[in-house]
Amino acid sequence: MNAITAPRIDDSQARLEKLAELSRHLLAKARAQGASQAEVSCSEETGLNVNVRMGEVETVESTRDRGIGVTVYFGKRKGSASTADLREESLEATVAQACAIARYTEDDDASGLADAGLMATEFPDLDTWHPWPLEADEAIDMAMACEAAGRADARIANSDGASVGSGESLSVYANSHGFIGRERETQHSLGCAFIAGQGDGMQRDGWYTIGLSRDELEDPAAVGRRGAERTIARLQPRNVATGEYPVLFSAEMARSLIGHLLGAVSGGALYRRASFLLDQAGKQIFPDWFSIEELPHLRRGLRSAAFDAEGVATRRSSLVENGVLQRYLLGSYSARKLGLQTTANAGGVHNLQVKANAGDLDSLLSGMGRGLLVTELMGQGVNGVTGDYSRGAGGFWIENGEIAYPVDGITVAGNLKNVFTDIQAVGSDVDPRSHVRTGSILVGRMTVAGAE
Repeated sequence: MNAITAPRIDDSQARLEKLAELSRHLLAKARAQGASQAEVSCSEETGLNVNVRMGEVETVESTRDRGIGVTVYFGKRKGSASTADLREESLEATVAQACAIARYTEDDDASGLADAGLMATEFPDLDTWHPWPLEADEAIDMAMACEAAGRADARIANSDGASVGSGESLSVYANSHGFIGRERETQHSLGCAFIAGQGDGMQRDGWYTIGLSRDELEDPAAVGRRGAERTIARLQPRNVATGEYPVLFSAEMARSLIGHLLGAVSGGALYRRASFLLDQAGKQIFPDWFSIEELPHLRRGLRSAAFDAEGVATRRSSLVENGVLQRYLLGSYSARKLGLQTTANAGGVHNLQVKANAGDLDSLLSGMGRGLLVTELMGQGVNGVTGDYSRGAGGFWIENGEIAYPVDGITVAGNLKNVFTDIQAVGSDVDPRSHVRTGSILVGRMTVAGAE
């Protein structure tokens, strides 16, 4: 007889309220010790992760983490401390430590909470909470099915394994303006990696799927088969002659280009004068059809939020419109350093959407004719100050608008200012596995260093 498992009770709202009460308690302690302002972050995370390899279980890991951070301000002096211990004496010591640090730091005119008038007052349901009562046995079965589907192809020589994960996160941010913000989110994943070929000809690749809800994940067997297909497609790579060619970044690689933009327009890089896009707000840095919009209230978005890490209300807004950089990415500290106002990006961006002006990947390849499709990038050869870009790459050589053969051991180089202005197309083939939602990006010409 099979045991009947009692349905799981969702107590997330009650747990959030406990975190909110804890935050109020810590803020009161900070005020009692003389802090002029204070902020508290409390979080709880739980998860299950399973890894299998070659048909055997490697790891089964259940996690339960807690974090409490306290920041206090004495005028313009700041101190922070953290703990995971809920005992009263530990909480007392954490607040005391933060206050002691603040008393011995130098004044910083940019420090302090975000302005009270900017705090979020509306908290829509963004559909980010989809618990999955995943048991270890079910997770193991899914990972096994994923790996088995990939290994069913005789050309797969080895496996780096398959994994299944499910996690829940509860968090509360509160400050002495009276703001208390609650967030809860789930995230689930399934992935695999395989090895094909022998000796120096071995190639590795894979596939993964993620979602806030279990029903957003791809079928395990389909993930395994796709991972195997991607690995096999890389076998017997060739080199290419060094030269300047059109370069098409696949959707999952294209978002790294957007990531370099985000780093260059972030407040920290700007006030340190360490960005190749200094003083570029209001100027054209992309083609006049190119646009990026931030959508923080997107339902079931991977980075949806009603407020940022400082409690500032988020809102839909353009980052780039018609090729023109509309604004920077600022929290209150960097905004004060620059004499500007926060853009509600303390903690990062919330669901960027890059506007497409072209069709799917096949249509982009057809339009490119001859050049390089990049499906892998390696190394960190990007200079954020000058914009110089040089990274190891792999992918496929394109002839007559079709994939001719895989390529490996090459370098793609240029300057990001030129790369941005030379973007020819953004595809409709959006990779949904990131909060930066973009299709493949075609750059008109970059230096490709291969065989001489």
